[in-house]
Amino acid sequence: MKNLWIAGVVLALAACSTTSPDVVQRGDAQRLSTVQDAVVVNVRPVTVDGSQSGIGGVAGGVAGGVAGSSVGGRREAVVVGVLGAVAGAVVGNATERLATREQAFEIMVQLRNGERRAIVQAQGKESFQPGDQVVLISTGGTTRVARSQSVQPPPAPQPRS
Repeated sequence: MKNLWIAGVVLALAACSTTSPDVVQRGDAQRLSTVQDAVVVNVRPVTVDGSQSGIGGVAGGVAGGVAGSSVGGRREAVVVGVLGAVAGAVVGNATERLATREQAFEIMVQLRNGERRAIVQAQGKESFQPGDQVVLISTGGTTRVARSQSVQPPPAPQPRS
């Protein structure tokens, strides 16, 4: 039962992390961002490798150690507990890495001045196709791609007669 609880905690903590373009980090709220107009040149799916913060390894090590220490007599319990802790740490680390993996897109865009940029962005609500008008929104060292909103210029003033 403890193992299931610890595995649940690891997965819950991993689920708290996001790089979704639809979620703005607290530190980026109410900060001025630079915006550049661009056109999508290419979009390809990629996988962003998971993180290894150590939480999964620690949780797995504790779970493995507790489970292993309940095996056999006193001497065996110590040896099996140590082996269980090592095995649990390895499994916990791998579990955390897999649980924090994200499907993303590499979006290549061309700016108005002809320069090209590539941004890897987690899958969000918007999808992009070559030729789409987009904007690059850069805040605090991170950049995300968003669909450009069409804005109609104000009507030209009419000459007075």
